[in-house]
Amino acid sequence: MSLRVRERLGVADVVTLANAVLGLVAMTAAVVGEPLLVAQLILLAAVADGLDGIVARTYGGTEIGPYLDSMADIVSFGTAPALFVFVVANEPWGPLTDEVAVFVVAAGVASLVVVFSLLRTVLYTVYVDEDEKRPGIQNTLASSILAAAYLAGITSVPVILASTVVLSVLMVAPVPYPKLRARDALGMGVVQMAAILVPAVFERVFPRVLLVAALAYLTLAPKFYWEQ
Repeated sequence: MSLRVRERLGVADVVTLANAVLGLVAMTAAVVGEPLLVAQLILLAAVADGLDGIVARTYGGTEIGPYLDSMADIVSFGTAPALFVFVVANEPWGPLTDEVAVFVVAAGVASLVVVFSLLRTVLYTVYVDEDEKRPGIQNTLASSILAAAYLAGITSVPVILASTVVLSVLMVAPVPYPKLRARDALGMGVVQMAAILVPAVFERVFPRVLLVAALAYLTLAPKFYWEQ
């Protein structure tokens, strides 16, 4: 029996696969110790993640699309950000100078990203319909906040670790989050591309704007965005 790949794979699925490839390249960059590049690649994967939905609505989706999207998200917004956090945090800081203790803390916090990203993806896929309000923050949002913060110059290890723990838990929080409207998603995508391509210009203005916008959505969207 043939898998009929050419017949069953759509244009949007190709974009989703590009998202996964970007996640893999981000992991490779983390392994060689390039956290700045990892942050840029995570944001680029987030752009691809948003683009595949636009392409699916324009050209039509496929039956495998939702499953492929979920698995790609685990790569780009579960494993890649976990390695990013580990690389950034796996160095002496504050009261922790012992290499073993630093390694354990960095690995433990990084593991939370993978665990909660997996939990959210599986629970969402099985129990949440497409038209329902979506509980918990998207792993895309959590990863984008971490990446934008690093590009904006927030490199304090305690801050990154604490933020990672909070964002990971929020992935399964019983708080509904709305989808961004097309206009807002487009504007966010433009800022994301600027943050990726020229992160340091004008005193890091683009990653800082992206970070503020993402945090505003994180804190205000459940209460105010629905009413717009």
